[in-house]
Amino acid sequence: MKRSSMPIIVIIVLIVLAGGAYALFHKSPKASTGTKSTTSSTQSTAPAVNNAVLITKTASGIGQYLADPSGKALYTFGGDSSGVSNCTGSCLADWPAYQDKGSTTGLPAGVSTITRTDNGQIQYTYMGKPLYYFVSDSQGKVTGNGDDNFSVAKPSTASSSQSSSGSTTNSSSSNSSNYSNPY
Repeated sequence: MKRSSMPIIVIIVLIVLAGGAYALFHKSPKASTGTKSTTSSTQSTAPAVNNAVLITKTASGIGQYLADPSGKALYTFGGDSSGVSNCTGSCLADWPAYQDKGSTTGLPAGVSTITRTDNGQIQYTYMGKPLYYFVSDSQGKVTGNGDDNFSVAKPSTASSSQSSSGSTTNSSSSNSSNYSNPY
């Protein structure tokens, strides 16, 4: 009787070991990003952004925010108007513009560019708001939120079916109603 129960015990042990190995080595997509993330079932979130210009990241205390493809946080300036950057001169020393170094055609929905009037450089915008870096941030660290009238850029809660013309503009028409910025 002991011999006939031995194969069953071996099978059970193998199943338990396989399940344990799966649980130990299986990583969810969130865990593989290398970023701490917190989610709350009561917190509403905008659709994730993930393209060649912007990605959505999540940080404790901030929630979802926009970053460049390398993961560095992007900010908007409260002194800007839609399609116009008012951060010039010494402001750009601490808050460098997120500049387009490639083609401005075929940009993702919500993303456009402006030609800066102070230096002629092409700067990315999201929902009409020019985007900036903060020089004191490091990879994965968001330290400039609320400083000098700058706020971390947030993904839009507007319909993701919006499209971008992809054209370079310097318009001052208001487009901020589609931009979600709780600060």
